[in-house]
Amino acid sequence: MTDAVPPPGEPAARPVLPRATGILLALGGATVAAFGLAAISSVSGPVLFSLVLTITVQPVRVALEKRGVPRSVATGSVIIAVFALLAGFFTALFVALGQFASLLPQFGPQLQEIATSVGGVLERIGFGPQQVTDIVAGFDPSAILDIIGGFLGGIGGLVFWLVTVLTTLLLMAMDGSYLPALLRQLRPTRPDLVDAVGIFAHGVRRYMAVTTGLGVVQGLFNWVALAILGVPGAALWGLLSFLCSFIPNIGYFIAIIPPIVFGGLVGGWQTVVWVVIIYGVINALVQSVVQPRIVGNAVLLNQTITFVSVLFWAIILGPIGAIIAIPMTLLVRMLLIDSDPKAKWWRPLTGDIVETRTRLRDEDVQRKAERRARHEEAEWHED
Repeated sequence: MTDAVPPPGEPAARPVLPRATGILLALGGATVAAFGLAAISSVSGPVLFSLVLTITVQPVRVALEKRGVPRSVATGSVIIAVFALLAGFFTALFVALGQFASLLPQFGPQLQEIATSVGGVLERIGFGPQQVTDIVAGFDPSAILDIIGGFLGGIGGLVFWLVTVLTTLLLMAMDGSYLPALLRQLRPTRPDLVDAVGIFAHGVRRYMAVTTGLGVVQGLFNWVALAILGVPGAALWGLLSFLCSFIPNIGYFIAIIPPIVFGGLVGGWQTVVWVVIIYGVINALVQSVVQPRIVGNAVLLNQTITFVSVLFWAIILGPIGAIIAIPMTLLVRMLLIDSDPKAKWWRPLTGDIVETRTRLRDEDVQRKAERRARHEEAEWHED
């Protein structure tokens, strides 16, 4: 039997791939893309970070233009403001790291004692001698400084990173002045894509703005509390707390470890208890109560995807990937789901469960009504 030939003037029907083949091709393409981004993470990391910053500050430029400021002046003002913020942040970071480098040698003997105690415990629970030796060596102050140096990627790598970020910010800010007109131009032919871009930009801006504001408050509060407790390097740990506020679920545990260690060295277990209480209360209040209420429906990612996205983007882009993991996940959802009307049914599976919550509330009300009816019926039969 031969295939049906379409009438003249009508396009031929496209062959439909089996679902399994489509899934495997999609997974293969995603794997190749992930490995590609990881291979050029020294470039893709700062470029994507610049994209997030550009989206975040875009409303400032638009507001200036609405007040009659020329487009070029508004764009330049936003660029200068972002550059100033980055310069201030990295200045504070280098000052804090300098304090940390001078702080470590003061507690070298105490760290070695802790390492010896930890090594003894590990040997008793079955760790091998070589494993214990490697772990104990990690408590050496010089080894910790080497780890931090590798984390930063050296002076040359850091300079390249900064130059890439600043240059990309400058170019994206200039190109971004044409974006509203481009979106209006595309809306008649690509309305779903334009809506998806708007949803993505709104989510990124709200998430970054709220997280930055709450992170500053959280970092300052932790700094003051640690200074009152007499924990060495309080300013550094406050800055670390601010950075880790951008890392959902995991950031809290990263930020609390150094204050616990140094607090225990100078103040004993009482200081450790106070550090745990202060960090626990602040984290619970900010990330579990305040942030969800302010961010609202802008992100709509479930907890599992949020946690896995931090691990995934940290592997792909390095430390900066953990900080911008949520915006990057929103970008992927925008490209694969929000911009395709046929794929929007995936949104509830990624965390957009507003309608699902309504259904659950209705089902709960219905179940309560049914239980009440059964209870009343049972009482009527007893009577």
